[in-house]
Amino acid sequence: MFNDSTKPKLHIPKTKSERGFDIVGYLALATMFVVLIVNWSNLPSQVPAHFGANGQVDRWGSKWELLILPGIAIGLHFFLFVLEKFPETHNYPATFNEKNAAAFYTNSRQTLNYMRNIINVLFTYSVFEVTSIALGHDSSLGWLFYMILGLLFIVLGYKIYKTFQIK
Repeated sequence: MFNDSTKPKLHIPKTKSERGFDIVGYLALATMFVVLIVNWSNLPSQVPAHFGANGQVDRWGSKWELLILPGIAIGLHFFLFVLEKFPETHNYPATFNEKNAAAFYTNSRQTLNYMRNIINVLFTYSVFEVTSIALGHDSSLGWLFYMILGLLFIVLGYKIYKTFQIK
């Protein structure tokens, strides 16, 4: 049996897909801030603050509440980024051993990487839509929000499946 102190510490380079997801995620975060900075002075004092399951606004709040979204996005990004750096601290099935440690570490790190960057895109899209609705260009979150959210769960489900395929 392994515990956190006896699990091997391996240096496994990021895969091309992880680097690609990182690029998309960082571009999304940058876009979120650009959208806010460019539109801040034009935003009305009240912006959408909550949406119902149907994607329609069900609460309006101060435009300052809009800063909560990038705050949460940056906090999640940082937390998942740090967690991604230490795959030897993650939990693994009983089948974990020294021979398959690299496969488990890569899969676990990829799971966090993909989730982190999809979440960045989801938050950026949310900021874009809230800004768009506040400026009168749109009226709901739209189907793309649910597609991105669905992608997050599909990737998570797939990576969990891949965990159980490791022998």
